[in-house]
Amino acid sequence: MTDRIRAIEGLALVAALTSVFDGVHSLGDQFIQREHDAVTKGMHGSHRVYLNDGSPVEENPWRAGKEGRTCTASAYGRRSVSRHVASYSAVQLASTLAVTRAVGYRVPASALLTGAAINAITHGILDRRDPLIWLAEKAGKGGYVKHATVVRKAGEAWPEPVQDVSGPGTALMELDQAAHRAIGVVAALVTTWITLRKGRRR
Repeated sequence: MTDRIRAIEGLALVAALTSVFDGVHSLGDQFIQREHDAVTKGMHGSHRVYLNDGSPVEENPWRAGKEGRTCTASAYGRRSVSRHVASYSAVQLASTLAVTRAVGYRVPASALLTGAAINAITHGILDRRDPLIWLAEKAGKGGYVKHATVVRKAGEAWPEPVQDVSGPGTALMELDQAAHRAIGVVAALVTTWITLRKGRRR
């Protein structure tokens, strides 16, 4: 393979992978994600919560048996984000395989898994919220995050209107989405580099 052909192949694969990662991002990040995980994945703290629903033990300390099992709020948040990352990664991997195989291109498993790992690990870190807030502050976006919030109207979950600092319509979610998509480009580049290095295509 000449250097020019190799470069063209690399550019085409980077473009295809970036397009797939970006195209299915919202599907995995919003549509597939469980509502409960979206709400609880940012939980932090050493206070005890119930393992089955994440509610604070202090609000109802009388549960028993399986219903009474507890963990820390931080542990519960990690469980929620792990479920979300698993479903997100499954969507991304399945979509990448479907697209590349449909056009007759075989990406090595090591390349696919490395790209998926980059997206998954960083996704899990950012979705725990505190690391994202730290990055936002370091980038000079702290004021933007504090200012661009929304008020959710009262409903079954909240008897009174509540301020939301991280959900749809907030600065933090915009920064979250921007970071995930930028990392997707890096994952596409790494996946392509490994693929070309192995020289396995058809």
